[in-house]
Amino acid sequence: MEKIFYTRTGKTALGSRLRMLSALFTEEAGKIYEQNQLPLKAQWFPVFYMLSQNEKKTITEIAREIGHSQPSVSRTIREMTAKGLITENKRSGDKRQNLVALSAKGRTLVPRMMDQCTDVDHAVEGLIQEAVHDLWKAIEEWEFLLEQKSLSRRVLEQKKQRESNLVSIVSYEPGYKAAFRSLNEAWISQYFEIETKDTRTLSNPGKYILEKGGFILVALYKGEPVGVCALIKMNDPDYDYELAKMAVAPSAQGKNIGFLLANAIIEKAKEQGASKLYLESNTRLKPAIRLYYKLGFKKITNRPSPYKRVNIQMGLDL
Repeated sequence: MEKIFYTRTGKTALGSRLRMLSALFTEEAGKIYEQNQLPLKAQWFPVFYMLSQNEKKTITEIAREIGHSQPSVSRTIREMTAKGLITENKRSGDKRQNLVALSAKGRTLVPRMMDQCTDVDHAVEGLIQEAVHDLWKAIEEWEFLLEQKSLSRRVLEQKKQRESNLVSIVSYEPGYKAAFRSLNEAWISQYFEIETKDTRTLSNPGKYILEKGGFILVALYKGEPVGVCALIKMNDPDYDYELAKMAVAPSAQGKNIGFLLANAIIEKAKEQGASKLYLESNTRLKPAIRLYYKLGFKKITNRPSPYKRVNIQMGLDL
């Protein structure tokens, strides 16, 4: 029944399936200790093995070297001490810094434990030879890959990709006028103050953007306007258009909408034969600045701005 369940759930239940496999190995480990008449618990093995290789260790050192938490190691030390397998040399009030070592009783078990380790190593190697896939190497590889990028990060990226597939970029229509204004006013008032030019442009985008040769694109998520971006025609010898008035609703952030809008605006500029784009922003808007750099914009200086909030200007060669 378990295999049928995991066939139905697929890779979504990877963690549960690994726990089931881990439980199987833990159960088998208990049987192996019984077979060899070793008075040890399987979960004690990392601590026992570590102390069998060294005279004395602190709990902090053991935890760091075996990759377990200090509370977990402390609990194991207490259990092994109660069985007379460990001695503790107290040297401070912090128990984590006290030196622990195998007792005389514990050291008598080391040769038998080493023999058991040899048998287990050979048994696992035999299992690997029988298997089509080398689980040991696969675990090492997966651990390395997950260190480079965690599973939660990978899932978040997939979520963004799935949700971005529900986003469509459309040209501005008068019906989007209220959304264009409210989305921009929301972010400006959150971080700065709405200035005179903001009010003029947002109140009449047709007059101040479209009729002057500019464009506005709107991002729709499930049919609702959740993002906007403008391409404003510039009367400037160095730049053709300004990327401006880009805003995404807080409820729609995390869906790559800003990236999709900016890319669409850049493509629109290319369609118009533009060779250079310009933008103004503020370094407080860190996600936006990261996006602009990702798109290839580079910081420029010594240009006047009509906005008090501007402290960074950037340009892009198309």
